[in-house]
This record gives sequence, structure tokens and C-alpha cells, in this order.
Amino acid sequence: MTKRITALLLFTLIISPLVIGLQSCGVYSFKDVSIDYNKIKTIKIGFFENKARYINPQLSPLLTDKVQQKIVSQTKLTRTNNDDANIQLSGFISDYSVSTTAISSTQATGNRLNVGVHLIVKNNVDNKTEEYDITRNFDFSANKSLQEAEISLQDEIIRTMTDEIFNRIFSNW
Repeated sequence: MTKRITALLLFTLIISPLVIGLQSCGVYSFKDVSIDYNKIKTIKIGFFENKARYINPQLSPLLTDKVQQKIVSQTKLTRTNNDDANIQLSGFISDYSVSTTAISSTQATGNRLNVGVHLIVKNNVDNKTEEYDITRNFDFSANKSLQEAEISLQDEIIRTMTDEIFNRIFSNW
């Protein structure tokens, strides 16, 4: 019983003030999304067209769908198809290419799939347009063909790029 009391006392005296201190001094914030819901209420999300030299036909519709799902599920914004939406999100896949990352005895042992997205965020409330480029790399074994790598990496690519797009638009990173 005294071990429990000691542990509770230790937590109360050391850990609690540390957590409260981090919150109050602004060093760490538990807020994920930075949206002024008094001003921003609606969003129009366009289709992410694939303009890369190599086209993965599944990437555009999957990425567009996941971005839409994430915004609807993690914000209070109402999705609309009207051009007078408070925020208009559009963009395109700008890069989808493979490069060699590792060579051993004149043979490639590692490859990298480079995926880039160009975003255009039009804020009709503040009459401001911002553009961003997001690029991420996904490594795979040189023993795999590009088609095999695409199948195994597809979920990771969609999840990572969706998170990057969402964070770039809505979070204070």
C-alpha cells in the first residue's frame, strides 16, 4: 500500500506540474487544427489531377477521396461544390518518378519512388491564394518491379500524402 501512495505522491509532485507547465507556457499545444470557424465554414475540394510524367491511374482518385474524407471527419467545415466556398482546395500530382538509392557491385539494391503534389489554397474570406509543393519519398527493394512496389506502398503513399496535405493547410507546423 505504501508503494502506491509513494507512486501517487511522486506523480502529483513531479509529473503534474511538468504537464501543466508545458501547457501554460505555450511550449506544447494539444490543438491539431487551426481554423477560425467564425470566418471559415465551407470548403470546395477539387479533384487532384495527375500531371506527372508517369501516371499511376489509381493515385488521383484515391488521394482525392482520402483528402476529402480527412477534411470532413477532422474539421467542422461543410463541403460544397460552389465556387463561393470560403476555402477552395485544388491541386495536382506533379511528380511520380523512380530513382536508384543504393548500388552494390554494379547492381541497384534500392529504389525510391518520389511523389509530389502541388496544392493551391484559395481563401475567399481573406482574398488570399497560397500554393505549396509537397514531396515525399518511398523506398523499396530493387528486386521489386515498379508495379509490385506500387501495390505494396499504395496505402502508405495515400496516408502520408493525405496527412501532409491536411497538415500543410490546417495546422500550425
